[in-house]
Amino acid sequence: MASFAALLVLLPAGAQAQDLTLSGVITRADHQTYREIPFRVPAGTARLTVEFAYTGKDQKSVIDLGLRDPQRFRGWSGGAKQSFTISEAEATPSYLPGPLPAGVWKLVLGVPNLRAGAQAHWTAHVSFEHGQAFAGFSAAPIKAGPGWYRGDLHVHTAHSDGSCPSDKGVRTPCPVFKTLEAAHARALDFIAVTDHNATSQNQALRELAPFFDDLLLIPGREITTFQGHANVFGPTGPIDFQLGSPRAPTLAAVQEAVEKAQGLLSINHPALPSGEACMGCGWSVKDTDFSRIQAIEAVNGGRADPPLSGIGFWEARLNAGFRITAVGGSDNHDATLDPSKPSSVGYPTTVVHAAELSQPAILMAIRAGHVFVDVTGSRERGLDVKAASGGRTAEMGDALTAAAGAAIRVTIHVTHSAGGGLSVAGDGPKPKLADAALSTDDETRTIEVTSDGQRHWLRIDVRGPDGRLWLLGNPIYLNAR
Repeated sequence: MASFAALLVLLPAGAQAQDLTLSGVITRADHQTYREIPFRVPAGTARLTVEFAYTGKDQKSVIDLGLRDPQRFRGWSGGAKQSFTISEAEATPSYLPGPLPAGVWKLVLGVPNLRAGAQAHWTAHVSFEHGQAFAGFSAAPIKAGPGWYRGDLHVHTAHSDGSCPSDKGVRTPCPVFKTLEAAHARALDFIAVTDHNATSQNQALRELAPFFDDLLLIPGREITTFQGHANVFGPTGPIDFQLGSPRAPTLAAVQEAVEKAQGLLSINHPALPSGEACMGCGWSVKDTDFSRIQAIEAVNGGRADPPLSGIGFWEARLNAGFRITAVGGSDNHDATLDPSKPSSVGYPTTVVHAAELSQPAILMAIRAGHVFVDVTGSRERGLDVKAASGGRTAEMGDALTAAAGAAIRVTIHVTHSAGGGLSVAGDGPKPKLADAALSTDDETRTIEVTSDGQRHWLRIDVRGPDGRLWLLGNPIYLNAR
């Protein structure tokens, strides 16, 4: 066996978190015995990942795998897994989430079989992460390459107040897998599970991610306060939600924690009334710094029209000069709800133009505003808007500089929306639509507006024949800094 004492000498207490490679050789003398391999975990480690490999499998050699921290046994995966991750909020099935105490941990190797005369060379790569930043449950993109990816950013499960009928028809807390089944059935590409002030759902997401391997699972939570609700996407670690208490005295303190964890903050259903029926549902947080808000849930469930739509609240922020992305969320609380009904999983759908289907790419694209909202979760309606002037181009969410008097050419590509029509919104000069009606399922329109040289926002929407909103676009910002 390798000299493990030397490994401890190389990593004294207080060392910075650096990846380790442990290695050794198992022989027939280790047959049906256990070996505990020590290594040091530095203070401040937020996530630990072990990747394990060994030779000799063609000789029926078997090495099982487990882990101990300085106080307790953290798990045993035997020969079933060659890698695992542990963090405070979630861990690979077979292992326990929880704090990662600094000190000497032990990789536990069991040897159920090693033939006489055989050897098995093993290697364990141990990596450490500081802070709460989290790249996602999938190491590789679910889908490579740029595209429009469809998802739901607001759902609840048994880990808060989500419920659904049991096999016997009894109303019961609804397990996470039912929500993921509904997302898969609606052909969504991603979903964020956002239980109220909870992160326990992330353990279920860690377990289910390999099974739902065509669906990007984004960790989230709905920070539910007495003055408003907001989703946080990305981090899995704790973020205090007790707004107004010493733990979270101001919204700025919450925003600082979210930013430190590289999360994305989105205000939920800001126009809903607050009261006994729904505590804090409307947004009334004093001194909100909207420059630190990345998104607003403009469409919650089927609420796309006044007075309960969040669009007016969002537009007021746009008029004040903030660049904030409009998103939608079903706010689903029952994964078995009829998919044709508002607030079923994916109704509405947030559609994101991202570089790939991965958590970093989706969240980056939402920050950038490369988004439209499919209000009814149609599965196929599409909206792509680009503006060009003076050799420069911009898509939804981008800024375009155009001097006073310059022509701005707006190109609109709409799919699967025959029978609907285009509409224009904004706070400045608007293009005139010669013909707003959409007669086919694949149409491209080009319109022009003349810049006045001032800062404005311009948005294209698609409405049905009854005037109801089908697709909510995000703005292109003119002369914004």
